[in-house]
Amino acid sequence: MNRPFRILGLQQIAIGGMDKQRLKTLWVDLLGIPVTGTFKSERENVDEDILTLGEGRAAVEIDLMQPLDPERKPAVQATPLNHIGLWVDDLPAAVQWLEAQGLRFAPGGIRRGAAGHDICFVHPKGNEQFPVSGEGVLIELVQAPPELCA
Repeated sequence: MNRPFRILGLQQIAIGGMDKQRLKTLWVDLLGIPVTGTFKSERENVDEDILTLGEGRAAVEIDLMQPLDPERKPAVQATPLNHIGLWVDDLPAAVQWLEAQGLRFAPGGIRRGAAGHDICFVHPKGNEQFPVSGEGVLIELVQAPPELCA
């Protein structure tokens, strides 16, 4: 297949739970992965700590997330492995091409993500109009910075 974009690598792994402090006990206290940022969003119903594993081009973000309101959606705590993120060299071209292939995207379109990159989500379930999906996995496509695209 001739694609107008390339997937460049793993950008992040997002882990959800009711209490991110319990997640931090494992990932930060025991495994020693440093917290490099935080993010809160009413719209996304999330309070997260951003960890960074590795350095430079090999760095992978690990997001430890808890809901601001456990009764609202999106329910970041509903699945422990909430989503994975993939670096893409041309996010608008990828979204346009993938949607034309029948891939279903989650509502919200391309928008600014917690780490400051443009993002969008592949829906975990297909529907009649867009039968292709993440097959149970929420996939975040992340616009790679120019230095990764070279």
